[in-house]
Amino acid sequence: MQTYHVKRLPAEFEPQSFVQLIFPHADSDWAPYLDEACQTFARIAEGVARFQPCLIVCDDIARVQRYVAPGANLRFVQCDTNDTWARDCSGITVETTEGCLIQDFVFTGWGGKFEAAKDSAMTMAIAQHYGAPVASHRFILEGGGIESNGEGLLLVTEECLLNPNRNSALTSRAEIEAVLSETLGVERTLWLTSGYLAGDDTDSHIDTLARFCDANTICYVQCTDAADEHYHALQKMERELQELRNDRGEPFTLVPLPMTEAIHYDGERLPATYANFLIINGAVLVPVYNDPHDDEALAVFKTLFPGREIIGIDCSILIRQHGSLHCVTMQFPDCVTLRCPQ
Repeated sequence: MQTYHVKRLPAEFEPQSFVQLIFPHADSDWAPYLDEACQTFARIAEGVARFQPCLIVCDDIARVQRYVAPGANLRFVQCDTNDTWARDCSGITVETTEGCLIQDFVFTGWGGKFEAAKDSAMTMAIAQHYGAPVASHRFILEGGGIESNGEGLLLVTEECLLNPNRNSALTSRAEIEAVLSETLGVERTLWLTSGYLAGDDTDSHIDTLARFCDANTICYVQCTDAADEHYHALQKMERELQELRNDRGEPFTLVPLPMTEAIHYDGERLPATYANFLIINGAVLVPVYNDPHDDEALAVFKTLFPGREIIGIDCSILIRQHGSLHCVTMQFPDCVTLRCPQ
């Protein structure tokens, strides 16, 4: 077996080859409102396809093609899955001294909360469609739990990566950091101990809370309402972000994102967050929720990404299943060639 020497984990804001989606189906938790969910996924796929290829993993290609407008940048592959959270069960691409490598980690449905065996097997099942080798690992890791600045720094939360429901044999930061260094080329891990969203199943994935917009800029969810249940945790997270330093010993440029009003469905508060955006070539897809703060959030993104088109995608349906736009997508950097017929 070839040995790969991992150099780094590319950032999302770097050039990409394609974005991968997993389409909802009748045997998933989307069943009660499947048609609405499929329409939302179609809007995401079409938004991506305006700028780069989009690979749609699905149970039935003919069924899914009825939802999306035909286009050269839409590709389809048939594969059985439990659900649709591509961010967390897809491979994570790294650069090595031997070229790009897709790291296939174990996905357990966020610590065994949901059945995920088919999702965890998906990457190897469709590996022939990637123009890069795939390496399997026994380590449990979800793409939504890590945020790379492309220069060796990784932003994570303790609540997720140190949670005993993931890698129970690894109990310290140092042990987790050793795996991240070996598999992702991480030089330094930046840990947050605070921050959460009500209704979140992921144990505080970083991509719901704080994101790199460039190597030195972090946008984050800010709560200014002292009556909101998130206020104290997110205020503490904000202070932790202010204390972080880059490799030059300098603070990061921090840009706050608004919180939505409390959004409820079936009696529970949903984890609506503008931090769950997707950066692609030439654009940023931003989740919106028919909320009074949508326009404010979109205006922030226009200042954060002046060279990219800002596209709002209504994700009101997605948050019913406790995720949003970034959670259902996975980007692959431009070193990975998509080998899938149109």
